[in-house]
Amino acid sequence: MNRANSGINLTALRGHNAALVLDLLRTSGDEGISRLEIAERTGLTPQGVSKITGRLRGQGLVTEAGRRASTGGKPRTVLRLVPDAGYAVGLHLDRDEMTAVLVDLAGAVVAEHRSPLAFGAGGDAVVDAAAGEVERLLEEVGGGADADTAADASAGMDTGAGAAPAGEPASGAPGAPGAPGTPGTPGTPGTPGTPEPPTPRVLGVGVALPGPLDHTSGVLHRVTGFPEWDGFPLRDALAARLGLPVVVDKDTNAAALGLALAGCGDSFAYLHLGTGLGAGLVLGGSPYRGPHTGAGEFGHQVIQLDGPLCECGNRGCIEALCLAAVAEGETGEAARVLGEGAANMVALLDIDLVLLGGRTIAASEERFVDVVRSVLRERARRGGTVEVPVERAPGPTTAVVEGAAQLVLAPLFGRASGHFPPNRKAGKLP
Repeated sequence: MNRANSGINLTALRGHNAALVLDLLRTSGDEGISRLEIAERTGLTPQGVSKITGRLRGQGLVTEAGRRASTGGKPRTVLRLVPDAGYAVGLHLDRDEMTAVLVDLAGAVVAEHRSPLAFGAGGDAVVDAAAGEVERLLEEVGGGADADTAADASAGMDTGAGAAPAGEPASGAPGAPGAPGTPGTPGTPGTPGTPEPPTPRVLGVGVALPGPLDHTSGVLHRVTGFPEWDGFPLRDALAARLGLPVVVDKDTNAAALGLALAGCGDSFAYLHLGTGLGAGLVLGGSPYRGPHTGAGEFGHQVIQLDGPLCECGNRGCIEALCLAAVAEGETGEAARVLGEGAANMVALLDIDLVLLGGRTIAASEERFVDVVRSVLRERARRGGTVEVPVERAPGPTTAVVEGAAQLVLAPLFGRASGHFPPNRKAGKLP
């Protein structure tokens, strides 16, 4: 046994190896990859690869994609991922708008909805609105969630921190199988509030929204401007309503995960300016949330002691200054303030890249990118440091919601932390 994996749970090890194989199939695209190539790139034995791919084929996640000429011996059978074998829902709950997407296993968006949202209406009302949006999205593409087969697809794999698996909500959570007054066992046909099988197979729902919150429990804290949300168990409430696994995280963390998986780099900050302002951090290739999901509260760093009052209770926060400037039509001033905050973050964390996104950025994209870039350039010149590039984030208005879907998908491919370790090797089964 690989010494690094000594003592590992056998089911978890099998899950790790299957995730590694699935990720290679995902990144190989339509061209596919042979079993021998999988074995060479993972360190698994050919027999081990055959067992794993056989199981994945039985679950409908993998199929043959023809044959490839070999340098010796018979042609190799090529395998590829079946993108429409499973889906994930991404939800972005903003203060005034809700966006929902359905994403296939390859990460492609196959359906999208946007609708107004009254976030201040409170937890129960927002859960009802979110559940209704998910159900409409699934009906539009021809069916509901088969949570049982979805659970089979992800069995033994890391479901990611904060997930409430179908049929296994968090301890004491509403919706636990057999609990009184709950919708029943997720995935059971005919259960009230649970979409009908058999297609599409929905692995779960990722929810991204403003913080602060605890992503491991899916419980919200005092969301800035909405203190009534403090202590609301959003993850468990939505999981019970839908009968699907649910993962909850801050909007900027979800975007950072998605951008890391898209190859944006191993050390960057994603700054999101919409109805609020926050940052998602990727350090060492992985999203950095901090032990209390408190990292990235970028908008509430004070840069003007006698500045305007912020909804968080402090004065002179970057968020308050930026939003005030935007409201007055002073885009250049908003961008300058954002740039000063970004320069502080670069100096503090020594990151390689700053990415800008969000509705407000997208409305004046070139202006924001140019001004923030010039502020960082001048700060680097004065300090004699390396200038850090500033770019528009890929999909500036969809980075959050697509990242929310990745909160569900990434663990299936062993990417819950953004990437595999550098050696990209499998564990050895006895």
